[in-house]
Amino acid sequence: MTDIKIDTEFIKLDALLKFANLVSSGGEAKIRIAEGEVNVNGEPCTMRGKKLRPGDTVTLDGVTVKIV
Repeated sequence: MTDIKIDTEFIKLDALLKFANLVSSGGEAKIRIAEGEVNVNGEPCTMRGKKLRPGDTVTLDGVTVKIV
């Protein structure tokens, strides 16, 4: 698991995927989220604008990142 540090109250799911280099573009993030390929805290998430806060985890293609 990789820790991703944010300096704001939250980060949106699509922005996190790009920031953590889990996807190559915003368009790819949109598609992967819409198809239910992204898990947030162990559950599939299809909300591109989901607000993630410290303590949340995101998994895509077997790679998990934790917001700190």
